[in-house]
Amino acid sequence: MNNINLKSFIRCKRKAWLDINGNKSFKTWSPHTAIQVTNQYKIFNGYCDGDLYSGLKACEKGSKGVIGLKLKISSFKNINAEIHPQILIRTIGESKWGKYKYLPGVYRIGRKTTKEHFIDLAFCSTFLEPFQESTIKKGFVISNYANTIKVEEINLNHKLRKKALDLFYNMNMSLEGLIPKITEDRKKCTICTWQNFCDKEAKDHGYLTDIDGIGSKTAKLLKNNGIHNIYKLSSQNEIELSNNLSKFNVQKSEKASKFIKQAKAYISGEPIQISKGEYLSNLLSKKDSGFFIFDIESNPDEKHDFLYGFIKIDNLFRNIEDDFYKPILNIKNNNTESYKKIMQILFSKQYWPVLHYGETEKLAIILIAQKLNFNCEEIELLKSRFIDLHCLIRESWILPIKNYSLKTVANFTGFEWTQKNVNGSKALYWWIQYRISKNEIFLKKIINYNKDDCLATLNITKWIIKNQAKKIKEKLKQ
Repeated sequence: MNNINLKSFIRCKRKAWLDINGNKSFKTWSPHTAIQVTNQYKIFNGYCDGDLYSGLKACEKGSKGVIGLKLKISSFKNINAEIHPQILIRTIGESKWGKYKYLPGVYRIGRKTTKEHFIDLAFCSTFLEPFQESTIKKGFVISNYANTIKVEEINLNHKLRKKALDLFYNMNMSLEGLIPKITEDRKKCTICTWQNFCDKEAKDHGYLTDIDGIGSKTAKLLKNNGIHNIYKLSSQNEIELSNNLSKFNVQKSEKASKFIKQAKAYISGEPIQISKGEYLSNLLSKKDSGFFIFDIESNPDEKHDFLYGFIKIDNLFRNIEDDFYKPILNIKNNNTESYKKIMQILFSKQYWPVLHYGETEKLAIILIAQKLNFNCEEIELLKSRFIDLHCLIRESWILPIKNYSLKTVANFTGFEWTQKNVNGSKALYWWIQYRISKNEIFLKKIINYNKDDCLATLNITKWIIKNQAKKIKEKLKQ
């Protein structure tokens, strides 16, 4: 056991147990972890000005940064353990190596320093001190935002160290017992390598947090009203549940009807139409025109959209051929030539609607228009052409699915990606690998994935129009 297991334990006791005791054949590869490791090395290397080396020999020669060090602990309550510091940073002081010592550091994704960072630093420092024969009073949280490396100093006091050791001892006790229950907040499971393993059990038990829009706080409110699973939720009276929830949270009471319908759809496997909103009306009024289907691949950490993919089609129900898809690579960020090509495509049919899934695509195009000095009138005309299928689905349908991501909705409509087990994170991983290796195979994978994303968006559009027509026929028969 080590500090990596301890971080897992803080996030989810079940994950820590599975990492040690679980059947590894049920574990899936995570592009998120691979991306984090790659970015972590890049940031650490930049912070240390390239003086970053691995293992004990790097400590002995006084490298500015040391990674890959593993120290065995044999004296902690008879528990066999190790520490794997993410990085050790050389600083002025005295140690067994001479006129310098090392302080622990961790890499942070995002802007917020969490409990995991504090505990990791405190736990590693406790056992690093006797190893290097030098005191440690602080550690570092190293992050990268907008291509700027930032460092936060953390005071590693006695209270924090004791908390870390207590948690480690509690983890050891947990690992010796039976597998812990699935976490109440299933939204945390989206990037977990054990998600698929836990999904079936969660559905069998009817976990409330498997329902879209229900997090741990909402689940607690429902349980306070005697609703402990989705089967109980699906049988509730909408008005009664709304009134009960209004005593605790007015905002949640307004969503009572949707929670009940979502539970019913999830159990039955049948979609429920809830309204015909402005997005749907807009799509239906233009369904006989031509369309652009648009999807972006991006690196959010660097604010870099590296691929813009288009499908240009004059009839939604016409068979798609390969030459209908146009990828525009933006290898170098803020490439004016790429931006001009994008606008050239969009204005080749300047009144065609632009179908996309989520707000990212529309915001990106508006930003490009601003960079190319479009006037306000031109930008407003451009904005009016976008139809967000994510908003459209949410306002018009309740689907029997856990979430409304492009992958989940498209899979429900019968679409399958040609490359197996792919998602935006894997595309980003391929992009990072391309940047490192310049191997064109990674670009081909990204382009094929993006093309499928565009086709998936098209498939959702077809499903919406077909099912709307089906509903109209059913009403006419009544």
